[in-house]
Amino acid sequence: MSKNYETVSEAVNDLTARGYVTNFDIHTEKEVFICDKLSVCLSPDEFTVDEVYRFEGSTDPADEAVVYAISASEYHIKGILVDAFGPYSDTNMSKVIHILNERLKK
Repeated sequence: MSKNYETVSEAVNDLTARGYVTNFDIHTEKEVFICDKLSVCLSPDEFTVDEVYRFEGSTDPADEAVVYAISASEYHIKGILVDAFGPYSDTNMSKVIHILNERLKK
């Protein structure tokens, strides 16, 4: 169910209301998602990218972001990742995001 959102916060709020509530920490060296609530570490390969929203800042490059709605059905986990793109991208998250993006291409 892909939607059109005007802002990152609008996307995050709606996805949260639709059950994407798990908070993830990303361990970049091991390239895993850590879910403290369930005490599990999951590979990006265990996730499905359900929805992706890209926001381009029309006047400020700092407003450029990508919102990923991801889920791991085996663990009944749904959460959100937000990453800037371009010069403001989080280099620590880039490997994990790259793996998720590769899954989108399949």
